[in-house]
Amino acid sequence: MTGGAYSLSSLYPAERFSVTSGETARGGMKTGPNHQFCPDCMSWLYTVPQGMDAFVNVRAPMFDDAAEHRPYVEMCRSEALPGAATGAVRSYDGFPQESEFPELLAGYAAWDEGMKQ
Repeated sequence: MTGGAYSLSSLYPAERFSVTSGETARGGMKTGPNHQFCPDCMSWLYTVPQGMDAFVNVRAPMFDDAAEHRPYVEMCRSEALPGAATGAVRSYDGFPQESEFPELLAGYAAWDEGMKQ
């Protein structure tokens, strides 16, 4: 597990995510968001957000190359520590409305494609 001034994860459509080896264990609170951990070291691996079963939040420390996973949207900015900055393009004090997700996904796709060029 890594420490830091904020929690960074990447939201993916659930159909694009799978655990390819090993097992995970539910951790944290046993109700609410489905936080999955490594059962051996208890590192937080990913979360299925409550009420958003179509998505999975993958913890950034799980990526082999974190530079390829720059943040586009930051949420819960009102809870950020002073001086913590993500460089995200879009920012929300809390969470965006569910109705905003199609626009955010389209904006991310265009932004990501531009970053690759």
